[in-house]
Amino acid sequence: MISIPTRSISHSIAVVNEGMSLTDRVKNEAHRLGFQLLGVTTPEPPPHSAVYEEWLQTERHGEMAYLASERARQGRANPLWILPECRSILVLGIRYPAPTLIAAPTSQGIYGRISSYAWGGDYHEGIVERLKVLAAFIEADIGRTFPNRWYTDTGPVMERDLAQRAGLGWIGKNTCLINPYLGSYFFLAEILLGIKLDSDMPFAADRCGTCTRCIDACPTECIRPDRTLDASRCISYLTIELKGAIPMELRSQAGEWVFGCDVCQQVCPWNQHIKAQEGDPVFAPRNKVPYPNLLTELQLSPQAFNRKFKGSPVKRAKRRGYLRNVAVAAGNLAVVQGSAVAEAAVEALSKVLHKDPEALVRVHAAWALGEIRNEGARRALVDARRLEVDKHVLSEIQTALAD
Repeated sequence: MISIPTRSISHSIAVVNEGMSLTDRVKNEAHRLGFQLLGVTTPEPPPHSAVYEEWLQTERHGEMAYLASERARQGRANPLWILPECRSILVLGIRYPAPTLIAAPTSQGIYGRISSYAWGGDYHEGIVERLKVLAAFIEADIGRTFPNRWYTDTGPVMERDLAQRAGLGWIGKNTCLINPYLGSYFFLAEILLGIKLDSDMPFAADRCGTCTRCIDACPTECIRPDRTLDASRCISYLTIELKGAIPMELRSQAGEWVFGCDVCQQVCPWNQHIKAQEGDPVFAPRNKVPYPNLLTELQLSPQAFNRKFKGSPVKRAKRRGYLRNVAVAAGNLAVVQGSAVAEAAVEALSKVLHKDPEALVRVHAAWALGEIRNEGARRALVDARRLEVDKHVLSEIQTALAD
């Protein structure tokens, strides 16, 4: 849980300029709490709710059934469905580390990559506490309670639509909200307020122009020309939201990513000029998280996984999903990094294939060994075939040996 600055709410109110409007006082407190971006908009229906419905109808949300629920649809179509008393929506943004903050390791090993938003603490915990404090500040300032709701990536709201309408930036071709001064490495949050604040002007300009770097760079070609994603192909979806096996045809395209993906943001020109790369301290990189040693990660017991990623967004994938991703990345990197790396990967993957309690992990270890294609990998697959009882793992072993 985040540690809120020690000044009390009442003291915060006392030190603000009495000549400020309520809106300015709220923004001043939001800045104090660490939000770098903030704006106010109305609770009118977002402009892209019809696009969202079409996206669902074409099943580009993959297995994320919660996005197609009645609550998700109604809330995204009309904020007043969530909070009928809503009169204004405060939209906030807070920076997390840019991928360029930490360079890839140069020591011997096979290193995967974790998206930079997950290098530190869980943003749900790190932001929600600030939203509660901010709502309490407003109530103390006006001297009464009022209806409100707050969310950060958890509520049925069109976050980027609201942010654009609140003047925080524009929605880029990679579907990320982009601010011309801070780029796109930030989390969004919202407070639906049962009081009226002064609305900001929408960010009207589209500054992507003719650039298509994000579309061209996407490893799985999931970015569509209409500024939507085929989430079922996105590496972030495959390594986090997808609970079963990663589709065979997409495994090699996942590269070294074991949790999330930063490619479309890394190539964006609007992220190249950002000087302040560190982001909020709550999301500062933890030791050995940004570039995990895959051979070490393959040995993580359930207890060790829970210890390492306590309070981290990575826990969302659970151990079985995370080690599934690690096995795929190990196979991908062993193919391109030479025989010595391949031999080390075969040894680690063989142990996983023979001993890991999760069939999902063994399935992807078998695939990775099939990709490496040396004699050690073949022997490991043949030996495992004699002992394996799970039909899905056996099928994967058979496919790997046939290839």
